[in-house]
Amino acid sequence: MTRRILFFCMGNICRSPTAEGVMRAKLAAAGLDVEVDSAGTHGYHVGAPPDERSQQHAARRGYDLSPLRARKLVAADFTRFDLVLAMDDDNLANALALCPPEQRHRLKLLMDYAPHAGNPHVPDPYYGGAAGFDEVLDLVEAACDGLVNTLRR
Repeated sequence: MTRRILFFCMGNICRSPTAEGVMRAKLAAAGLDVEVDSAGTHGYHVGAPPDERSQQHAARRGYDLSPLRARKLVAADFTRFDLVLAMDDDNLANALALCPPEQRHRLKLLMDYAPHAGNPHVPDPYYGGAAGFDEVLDLVEAACDGLVNTLRR
């Protein structure tokens, strides 16, 4: 039974904290008790809040990312969390290098939970414009809905 989920991207300031915030809200609405966290494969922003643009776009949809702080993915995460969900293939490859072989079954792409969304990855909006942050939210919401439905079964 899934009781702990970790989302991760590269820096843990845009995509993965967005996924964490969205999933927390969707789990609360569904009445499901699941621990959620996020991390980054790189330690560029450890201790920093989510990117201001991510926070603003999330807030417009009712998600509060302000309490979240970036941290780096560590080997212990693969035993602590039941699901460890990557935003894209590059970060999945980085995590595979850190993950003990006996825990690799826990690693997946977040978008595996929304195959109908038409994108297997959550693209990094960091260097783009506002539309990228909305696209991240659209994809993350679809995948989190799919994940909540999976958890209900």
